[in-house]
Amino acid sequence: MKSFNLAEPKTIEQALALLSKAGEKVFLMSGGTDLITEIKEGVAEPDIVIDLKTIPGLSYIRKEKDGVRIGGLTTVADLARDPLIRQEYPGLHQAAHAVATPQIRNVGTVGGNLCQRPRCWYYRDAQVICRKKGGSQCFAFKGRNKYHAIFGGGMCYIVYPSDLAPALISFDVQVVISSPRGEKTLPLADFYALPSKNVRKENILGPDELLREVKIPPAKKEDKSAYIKLKERGAWDFALVSAAVKGTHAGAGLADLRIVLGGVAPIPWRLERAEQTLSKKKVSEALVRDAARAELAGAKPLAENGYKKQLVEAALVRAFAAII
Repeated sequence: MKSFNLAEPKTIEQALALLSKAGEKVFLMSGGTDLITEIKEGVAEPDIVIDLKTIPGLSYIRKEKDGVRIGGLTTVADLARDPLIRQEYPGLHQAAHAVATPQIRNVGTVGGNLCQRPRCWYYRDAQVICRKKGGSQCFAFKGRNKYHAIFGGGMCYIVYPSDLAPALISFDVQVVISSPRGEKTLPLADFYALPSKNVRKENILGPDELLREVKIPPAKKEDKSAYIKLKERGAWDFALVSAAVKGTHAGAGLADLRIVLGGVAPIPWRLERAEQTLSKKKVSEALVRDAARAELAGAKPLAENGYKKQLVEAALVRAFAAII
């Protein structure tokens, strides 16, 4: 492991000034559950690590007139046990409970979960220079690809590992990003970027920016949501496929429907065509399966991950069964 300096800023402004330091490899750390692993594996070699947990006031869950605000340093455990989240945003509550283990949820943060790096074994091997690390090819394409993408691959076949991201995108949340130039707000769905935009990164954060807050729109009484995670082991594991579904009961159907998958693409993968097919109709298992299969017609599985198509269908059936 390469030695590095640990910075402990007391304000956001101090952290941003450190991020802007020229000529240094600077990394942000909130809970550290992902970054420390990258450093140990030799994938990340920082000159400076900025510990954001030394900044007060970045951990909170607050209900306001325009919705619920969640600080970037809020732990996943706090999110999972918050009664407001459990009652008004059950899909997010389920996703938070699905993250890792109780020990990791006690340390890991919302911001860290949304900004984590992929778990591809080629990327995580320091001796393999894949395209994501500046090489010329994605070794998963013709290599071992059991856990890799069936949508949105091409240049790089990673899957985005976050449980919180699909659930939060289903609620149409916004994120607040801080930089030396001020703050900007954008949809979380626009925060992520396919490898075709920048194969070295998974999101649009600039080198001097950090994710400060998540803003969830107000919940409606008729809202229903669910998060289903299918994994290889019953204990802690990343999703083979996950599905977040959110809709508002309207008559016999669901309006404002959003369907977002995890574990199938380099970014959380929204199924807009399936949303249109199922919106405001009386939803049945047969209709869900038909909508899933129409979306899966565009999937491009690799040699070892074709099974994910069946898991997508199963996850969507279970998610809709939970809300109708």
